[in-house]
Amino acid sequence: MQVGKMKENAFTHYQRKAAETARGAYQFDERHERAAVAAMGLAGESGELIDALKKWIGHGHELDLDYVEKELGDVLWYIAEISTILGINLASVAERNEEKLIARYPEGFSVERSRNRGADR
Repeated sequence: MQVGKMKENAFTHYQRKAAETARGAYQFDERHERAAVAAMGLAGESGELIDALKKWIGHGHELDLDYVEKELGDVLWYIAEISTILGINLASVAERNEEKLIARYPEGFSVERSRNRGADR
């Protein structure tokens, strides 16, 4: 996997569009309150995604990929919102995560490297 500019324009565009749907959505302007609401939203949407996967894996339900895709979109929206509130570029988040994964698994995922990560958590 080669590190490069990871769709920076797509992430920057998405972050801007996500922010447009959040303006005026809250009754307050304090960054810490907005961040708390967004973090709660992220936890809630993640829970909905986890519940769908739990029902598929643990209860034998059919997996509704359309629903999963919508929930992943909601999770992504809250990640973009938190990034915007804190002044972090979403493209940078993706780029740094890609770099971390390449450093952790230079040859691709391995159980051995996963078990013996040391300080790299």
